[in-house]
Amino acid sequence: MSTLLRQLKGPQDLKQMTLVELHQLADELRGQIIDTVSRTGGHLASSLGIVELTLALHYVFNSPDDHLVWDVGHQAYAHKLLTGRLERFDSLRQLDGISGFPKRAESPHDCFDVGHSSTSISAALGMAVGRDSKRKHNKVVAVIGDGSLTAGLAFEALNHAGHLDRDLIIILNDNEMSISANVGALSSFLSRKMTSRFFVRFKRETENFLNSVPRFGKDLVQLAKRTEDSFKAFVTPGMLFEAFGIEYVGPIDGHQLDEVIETLQNVSALKGPTLVHVLTRKGKGYLPAEQNPSLFHGVGPFDKLSGQVVEASDKKPSYTDVFGDYLCQLASEQPRLVALTAAMCTGTGLVPFAKRFPERFFDVGIAEQHAVTCAAGMACEGLKPVVAIYSTFLQRAYDNVLHDVCLQNLPVIFALDRGGLVGADGPTHHGVFDFSFLRHIPNLTLVAPRDEIELKRAMLSALASPGPYAYRYPRGEVRGLAEPEAISPLPNGKGELLRPGTCACLVSLGTCAEEALAAAELLATEGLELAVVDARFLKPLDEELILAQLDTCGALITLEENVLAGGFGSAVLELLEQHGRYEPLLRLGLPDQFVEQGSQSQLRARYGLDATGIARQIKDFLARLNRPAKGGRP
Repeated sequence: MSTLLRQLKGPQDLKQMTLVELHQLADELRGQIIDTVSRTGGHLASSLGIVELTLALHYVFNSPDDHLVWDVGHQAYAHKLLTGRLERFDSLRQLDGISGFPKRAESPHDCFDVGHSSTSISAALGMAVGRDSKRKHNKVVAVIGDGSLTAGLAFEALNHAGHLDRDLIIILNDNEMSISANVGALSSFLSRKMTSRFFVRFKRETENFLNSVPRFGKDLVQLAKRTEDSFKAFVTPGMLFEAFGIEYVGPIDGHQLDEVIETLQNVSALKGPTLVHVLTRKGKGYLPAEQNPSLFHGVGPFDKLSGQVVEASDKKPSYTDVFGDYLCQLASEQPRLVALTAAMCTGTGLVPFAKRFPERFFDVGIAEQHAVTCAAGMACEGLKPVVAIYSTFLQRAYDNVLHDVCLQNLPVIFALDRGGLVGADGPTHHGVFDFSFLRHIPNLTLVAPRDEIELKRAMLSALASPGPYAYRYPRGEVRGLAEPEAISPLPNGKGELLRPGTCACLVSLGTCAEEALAAAELLATEGLELAVVDARFLKPLDEELILAQLDTCGALITLEENVLAGGFGSAVLELLEQHGRYEPLLRLGLPDQFVEQGSQSQLRARYGLDATGIARQIKDFLARLNRPAKGGRP
């Protein structure tokens, strides 16, 4: 039983603890995180690596008056446990439970909603400006990882922070551990000395004295600054940040609590923007996570004693696996095919590609905008770039897709992983907006395959396309269909009638087709013969097939795992309006709201997108139309 953690009423209680007690609390936090995540799944390695730093932040600062802004937020489990969410922590990432990321609606200690990377410095700087406008004096602290710092947004914020010169503390959580022990020890010593109040006062008084020296004073000041800067640049990467006008401190060992606390106390007394470089180890305190931090970055349930991830014995490959393997096959036949990803090599299934074709693989870091525009440049030179990216992260590169790829009609291929509902990561990660923000862009072909065979066909079609092409597939296992002898490209803009019917036609897009067919089977038991069409293409729509089914059935239902606003159903509605057709239409999809966390099956059931929910809504729709069983039009 966690003794100190159970007794903790809030982060203010940390200030009364001894260093020995804080170390014990760090062990208890790790134990609680490992125990919970082993059952719920979640972001383990990153949260374990930042336990001491989190304790130090709450020990030195006064949350929520002082604002702690977490980048991405997958490292904030210890923060949640210290801020009153221990009793609900078992519900982490579960339906109606607490979020896996900081969430303002969940706690006053969560001052900014996050989930995507590289936003912390921008948000924190905005808070600092707001604080100053109200003449307050609370501290604002941004916690950002070395990976998140690769994004352009982070550097834009650093540039602006240096320009505004507001009081702002940036914690750079560097878990690469790339600095040697000797350099790290020396740098830690330097950081403590250079940030002490005595040293800061001494440095300023020395500068004032030198400036007062006649004739040579200013030259002596510049010489002193160059000497200090050269020495710091020799042992630290501080010159990069000081070029932005930001005071650099570190690097320090992020697992030495006394060292981190002392440094943060010293830094809190400084004025202007300051960056503290903290070295941590991902997975700290749990050997399996330390040895394989990639596996335990975002992990499903696992056996906490052995570290073995719990998987079903009959587990099928995922859509991501199918994409990665088939892309390798296509690349072996197409020498100009290249692949790009934004720090998601494992997540997008590109590890096999990177190993087989290292010279044709490009991981650009957390820089989705750059990935898309770089791919456009590659296409200009005759390459065939495939940008493998999560649907939710492509949102960050919308302008680049529109302006740099589609406006020039360049043959860039977008492989949109995690399309639709993704589960426990919740509203920041559901890929339910891509139909809406992509379908209105000219020149772009947009496909949502219904199964793994159709995905391969779409991939083959994309290679032959002279312009931009996107195919969208979900998170999760494939259906396990038998592989045909040969894979043929999809006929451009053509859907497929999967089941004939008369009372109405259900037109689905993507992997919803499986639930659509199951719903049709349920309705058939009640004498309602429903036609089912797989549209395949959102753009261009198969107008001929859709209108022909409308002629036969007299009513349409559209089905998509996307928000209804501007999605597939809207496209069909526009098609009917263009042809002056005003027959009944029911659109099934997600409402105009952000969808909460939960398993994919739970969320589909909640929003009526499983077979039972689809059948129920269609039955109600037909009842309103007075459609008789076994029949068509009344």
